[in-house]
Amino acid sequence: MTGRIILLTTTHRIAPGLLSWPAWEALRGADRVLCADAAHPQVPYLREAGVAVETAEPDARELVDACAGGATVVVVAAADGEPRLTDGLARLAGSGRVEMPSLELLPGSYDVPGARLVDVVQVMDRIRRECPWSSGQTSPGLAAHSLEEVYELVEEIEAGDLEAVREELGDVLLQVVFHARIAEEDPEEPFSIDDVAGTLVEKLVRRHPHVFGDAVAETPADVKAHWLREKAIEKRRTSVTEGIPLAQPALSLVAKLAGRARTAGLTVQVPGGRPADGGGTQAGSRNGAPAAAGNGARKDEASAVREGRGAAAPADDPVDGFGAELLALALRAEAQGVEPERALRAAARTYREAILTAEKAGSRSEGPSASTGSPGAR
Repeated sequence: MTGRIILLTTTHRIAPGLLSWPAWEALRGADRVLCADAAHPQVPYLREAGVAVETAEPDARELVDACAGGATVVVVAAADGEPRLTDGLARLAGSGRVEMPSLELLPGSYDVPGARLVDVVQVMDRIRRECPWSSGQTSPGLAAHSLEEVYELVEEIEAGDLEAVREELGDVLLQVVFHARIAEEDPEEPFSIDDVAGTLVEKLVRRHPHVFGDAVAETPADVKAHWLREKAIEKRRTSVTEGIPLAQPALSLVAKLAGRARTAGLTVQVPGGRPADGGGTQAGSRNGAPAAAGNGARKDEASAVREGRGAAAPADDPVDGFGAELLALALRAEAQGVEPERALRAAARTYREAILTAEKAGSRSEGPSASTGSPGAR
């Protein structure tokens, strides 16, 4: 009998000691259990469970000899999987001159979904401690970077490039982990990425009573109603406008405000608009939902824009006049189910292509010397 060599692998992303039943059977039934790393995180738990672990680093031939007489030897592998040992065993087996024991790779634990997030946290922790740039960053200082990463993500989502989306999602995740790592050092109100994740889990469970409780939601509208009801209870808000960040792009801000007003069933006088239907009474809206943001006034605003009359009477400040027109267009878009920021972004991309086309046409018409003009002509 030639014996048996079992290479037991584990993952650092699972708490030490949490091994599969086949792993525990192999460990308890082995004649010898070897581990080259005395500081291996599994070793204390194995010894606590009564498994005698020897700190030893045999080469391939020594390990084969240890299996003489049919012995079973379990090697608790290091994080790199013991490539020196496995390469040596492969060479012995390939030589044809050595009677080899049976070789078995036994995963003692497996990564669970999301386990790689543990690596992200560990890498970020080390970077924060050892990188001269990262160690000096603050959350206010990173705010602009965070916003930029979200914009880049949205751009790739709209472009439909899934590989780029995956990368940009990672960049957004980096911002989350980075801010949480910085927050750990706050002297007054520290929190960690686990606190962030815990708060999120509690919120998701609380706002999905139809999934985690006894509530019933058969349509997306039912789900939204549950979400808004739970959110209102949590936040104890006195206005539908609370919680809407005013720093977001203006068109998105208008759409968000209009959506909140519609959900609340409010009739709103549009600033600078001329009320219709007796002063801005509610009219119909999409999806059977109550009208909002002054639908009567919105219809009048929309017709004014279509007819080229503007959204309001001429103002002393042209900013006010243009603002009223833009507001009317944004409300029209939102009422028809179009996200105005996305619509303008799509139009801007088309405009950019038109600019590129014009530049190419100009370059062709000017000839080779066009690129050598003076700086003042640029």
